[in-house]
Amino acid sequence: MQITSHSFKANGVKALADVDLQRALGHVEKGFIEKRQTAVDALPEFDALRDRAVAIKTHVLKHLDLYLETYAKAVEAAGGTVHWAEDADHARRIVLDIARRRNAKTVTKGKTMISEEIGLNAFLEENGITPIETDLGEYIIQLRGEHPSHIIAPAVHVNRDQVEADFRRVHVDLAPDRDLTEPVLLLAEARQMLRQAYGKADIGITGANFLVAETGTSVIVTNEGNGDLTQLLGKCHVVLASIEKIVPTLEDLSQIVRVLARSATGQEMSVYTTLSTGPRRSDDPDGPEEYHVVLLDNGRSNMLGTEFEEMLRCIRCGACMNHCPVYHAVGGHSYGWVYPGPMGAVLTPSLIGVDKAGHLPNASTFCGRCESVCPMKIPLPKLMRHWREKEFESHLQPRAQRWGLGVWAFFATRPRLYRLATSFVVPLLSRLAGSRRRFASLPLAEGWTQWRDLPAPEGRTFMQQWAETNGGEDLV
Repeated sequence: MQITSHSFKANGVKALADVDLQRALGHVEKGFIEKRQTAVDALPEFDALRDRAVAIKTHVLKHLDLYLETYAKAVEAAGGTVHWAEDADHARRIVLDIARRRNAKTVTKGKTMISEEIGLNAFLEENGITPIETDLGEYIIQLRGEHPSHIIAPAVHVNRDQVEADFRRVHVDLAPDRDLTEPVLLLAEARQMLRQAYGKADIGITGANFLVAETGTSVIVTNEGNGDLTQLLGKCHVVLASIEKIVPTLEDLSQIVRVLARSATGQEMSVYTTLSTGPRRSDDPDGPEEYHVVLLDNGRSNMLGTEFEEMLRCIRCGACMNHCPVYHAVGGHSYGWVYPGPMGAVLTPSLIGVDKAGHLPNASTFCGRCESVCPMKIPLPKLMRHWREKEFESHLQPRAQRWGLGVWAFFATRPRLYRLATSFVVPLLSRLAGSRRRFASLPLAEGWTQWRDLPAPEGRTFMQQWAETNGGEDLV
């Protein structure tokens, strides 16, 4: 996947002008927010569960090395194999080695953001192996040659008529006059096409919502049966997961799962919560012959012990982007990499560098909705502010912006000079605005006035009004 996070502004302008995208994005706000609130209101202990979930993940991150070792030993005791991947290229090579050893030509894939992060599909295709996405949303965007625009609803940016057009373009062996006017008919056709793939696949690849250290279990939480078919029908099951997905015990898992679905889709529980531990045993009726777990670091260990460690509590529910007004306006592709929305604005620069993703932490109104709905109580606005600070310290902001902040800082640290300047500038701007009380354009403010008017000052500064109200007494 080509990284375009550095072009967020240009991506956003393009997204705002995309009529089809804007129509599709209307479903995000309508489809997620009310359902989440209803599910939360129906569970009086929801906030207590959040506190417990936060405590579990915080504890794990403080002892991550010990839990990873415990998990690896449990996987191996169950007959599986753990592979440690330092970066994306290492992870891709591990998967390719497994595929080549098994002479694999086709792999089926459940939804996995780690697969997107390491660019696995393109890599497999370059090496003569065909990947087939089996999640409905992922299948749709694979046909379109796109990447996900949402971490739980990959094709949320696509409308029904666009899906119909793509199915008619690709499924050329089916009757051209077939009826695809209803979503259920599109779903039936996708199921018909994908059912042919499961039995032919040499390897099934899934992600993991959680990894249980106690038992060596990988867990996927889904609303489609494709994940189960992918990992059960292939002769080899490969789990792709990042190192922070660990939870200590099955009891801890049960605590976090209760807040996951409610936060993500507004359900009490997802339709499927599937636990897999090792390959098929001799008395098992089905399951894979081999079981592999690829544990990816890719920069996450560098976040431990830093101000960004809290981001590693994220359980990928998508609630932050579902409630984010910026995401509602420009969609996920504008963020330019795998992880969109507020969580992406923090995680992306952590993984690929603030030099490549410095615009993303600025893509926020700081309304605080993301933090308020996060089931893991990640302080996303605070973490975005930290990235803004690092962007400034690294001199990555435009020169004009840095100059403007420097001028403001000069005056702000000299109160008397600041008051003198504002006592002159504020009345001047008020007079220039005239009866309209706003500016349609203003030097140095084009980034604002290009899209909206700038309100004019009301004539007197706050300090002047304070002095008048308090008999001339200074505030400081």
